[in-house]
Amino acid sequence: MTLSSSILNGDRLSLARLLTQVENDLPEGRASLAELFPHTGRAHLIGVTGAPGTGKSSLVNQLTLYYRKQEDKRVAIVAVDPSSPFTGGAVLGDRVRMRDLAGDAGVFIRSMASRGSLGGLAQATAGIVQVFDAAGYDVVMIETVGAGQSEVDIAKLAHTTIVVEAPGLGDDIQAIKAGILEIADILVINKADRPGVENTEKSLKSMLDMAHPVRHVFQHHGKMEAVEVPSAPVYNSWIPPIQRTISTEGMGIAEVADAIARHLAHLRESGDWTARERARLEVELEALLQDALVDRFRAAFPQKQYDEIVESVVGRNISPWEAVTMLMSGRLK
Repeated sequence: MTLSSSILNGDRLSLARLLTQVENDLPEGRASLAELFPHTGRAHLIGVTGAPGTGKSSLVNQLTLYYRKQEDKRVAIVAVDPSSPFTGGAVLGDRVRMRDLAGDAGVFIRSMASRGSLGGLAQATAGIVQVFDAAGYDVVMIETVGAGQSEVDIAKLAHTTIVVEAPGLGDDIQAIKAGILEIADILVINKADRPGVENTEKSLKSMLDMAHPVRHVFQHHGKMEAVEVPSAPVYNSWIPPIQRTISTEGMGIAEVADAIARHLAHLRESGDWTARERARLEVELEALLQDALVDRFRAAFPQKQYDEIVESVVGRNISPWEAVTMLMSGRLK
């Protein structure tokens, strides 16, 4: 029996082996991904992102417990950890916060090292997610590193993106400066027992009002009047809800799960599920194509000549743009 067949039959050991092959980009892993691809497209991919210290791991832990106990869904967790500066491996800090899930056969946790990838996601994350999808997991939760501005890459992979904020972590408009508010399908204010939660929620609501206006208010003869904005097309009508949670105590988790379910229903009804799937696969295809073209180019181009071009750029003799033109045309100075 092949590794792919074993995974389709629910073998966890084969699943773990394939995940390692995919993460290391081995030829066997690529072959298995091709075999499993027709079995994908059913799992709900949920991205969880936000600044470090907001409690993403604890939230993922509690949501997974909810899905297991209340809905009996199989859940896979992909935790993209920072790389160790010494070994290059994952720090595995998230495993400490997810001990409640240990021993549950319906949960599979995979920690991945970011290996310097931008966007809070390792390059192999898409492949890992596809394996879990094919293996029959109902929900795949992808927790990012929490690196800040480049976290927006999660929106290219997930169907539903949860942005986690917490009061007391700095300025109230940090979400706008980080560039991640725009990708939120659901906003969660975790650690809601901390001082300043009202200000955080007020700031987020103000920012959502600017991004999703529902009415214009103006003054007419000294009287304030409101004019409703024409309703937007259904595919653009989702306004991210704001949910308060205290994940360490399990408070607010059911409400977040309900918001996720409502967003999933919206995706199905509006046709946005198909649109997001298409965009996600197109991004993955372009990334793989770029890697393949760069690899083919480097294999065909003599290393000595490439090094000479690099030295010319370093010496400010030619610009990087000129270097690319020369490399692509085969014209060397």
